[in-house]
Amino acid sequence: MSSAHAIRTSWKPLGVLATAQFLVVLSTSIVNVALPEIRIGLGLSAAGLAWVINAYVLVFGALLLLGGRSGDVYGLRRVFLIGIGLFALSSLAAASAPDAVTLIAARALQGLGAALLAPTALALMLTLYQGAARGTALGVWGAVSGAGGAAGVLLGGVLTGVYGWRSVFFVMVPVALAVLVATWVMVEPSPPRGGRLGLSGAVTVTGGLVALTYSLSGRWPFIIVGLVLLGVFVLLQRRSPDPLLPSRMRIVARANVLMALLGGVWLGLFYYLPLYQQRELGYTPLEAGLTQLPLALMITLASWATPRLRGRVVLPGGLALLAAGLAWLARTPADGTFLADLLGPSLLIGAGLGVAFVRLTALASTGMPAADSGLAGGLLNATRQIGGAVGLAFLALLPSYGMAFLACAVITLLLLGKATRS
Repeated sequence: MSSAHAIRTSWKPLGVLATAQFLVVLSTSIVNVALPEIRIGLGLSAAGLAWVINAYVLVFGALLLLGGRSGDVYGLRRVFLIGIGLFALSSLAAASAPDAVTLIAARALQGLGAALLAPTALALMLTLYQGAARGTALGVWGAVSGAGGAAGVLLGGVLTGVYGWRSVFFVMVPVALAVLVATWVMVEPSPPRGGRLGLSGAVTVTGGLVALTYSLSGRWPFIIVGLVLLGVFVLLQRRSPDPLLPSRMRIVARANVLMALLGGVWLGLFYYLPLYQQRELGYTPLEAGLTQLPLALMITLASWATPRLRGRVVLPGGLALLAAGLAWLARTPADGTFLADLLGPSLLIGAGLGVAFVRLTALASTGMPAADSGLAGGLLNATRQIGGAVGLAFLALLPSYGMAFLACAVITLLLLGKATRS
């Protein structure tokens, strides 16, 4: 057996690529527990504080299609290495930011790095592992995608409580650099497919999505701007000989619609849960983080088990557990305790998220040719992030944490209905 073949069939590259995916998800949720400390440290307003999250989520989500397409055109590994390097540098810039503007700009740059590395990491994984090995790889991928949210709250709470808010950004720098080196050594270069990026399409779809999301914060005229830009994007796609989003991607449309809905639930949960714990229950950042451990463990366990389960009821069953856990959490008593009011919902939510992430990731890659693997990865991550950004903007209009969790439960029931009918 050649050394190249041994590399391609070992599980080490999966560990490296999954770590990169973990960083991408972690960088969304790890900041949430630190938000009160960031607000005090940099003198941020409530609106400015939301942009610490949205600057990352919006840039990340809006540029994912371009990132995935870049991997197909220029080579998956090459674009991945650029993305992880940019992610490391921007994390360092966020950790040392002297003011709010620098922090928000660094978060936007971090989103750009994530938009390059996330779809190419998924595409490299799908290319490296075939057959039964792919099921195992998807289980690992679902685990890190789902558990990254809870682990971010856990790690963010510990780091903020012990070292301060800057540490939640700094901790990602050495990990990202280690992933860069390991990928260079373990993952073989992938040949570029060639073609054009479709920059005009990328600009219009990015501007349209950002404008629509921004309008949900009360800037309603931006709805028109967003719709016009998205309309221009559709026209450009129809006329382009090499569109950014080709019509053949319709075969994974259903999975991506479901992932967009799940993204809204996921981001809303991990944004509001630590805020509820700290502001209503009086938890310290460390306590808020440690109480996420059962949730993270249950997501990991469910993600590991899901590839071994068969039948059409697996995804609906997981979504039913997720909806039940969110509805239970929506009680949000001001005198709630961990054992009576958080542990049970956390276990149900963790089981549901683990199942849903693995199943939908598998659905979104079914039938995709190797040449489109980067684009498929970009589309899946884009729908989750844009769904998350739009969902969070909508949830911010609600008057209480309980209403936000209840709305997440309703969205999950809508998701369940679509998954059952399909």
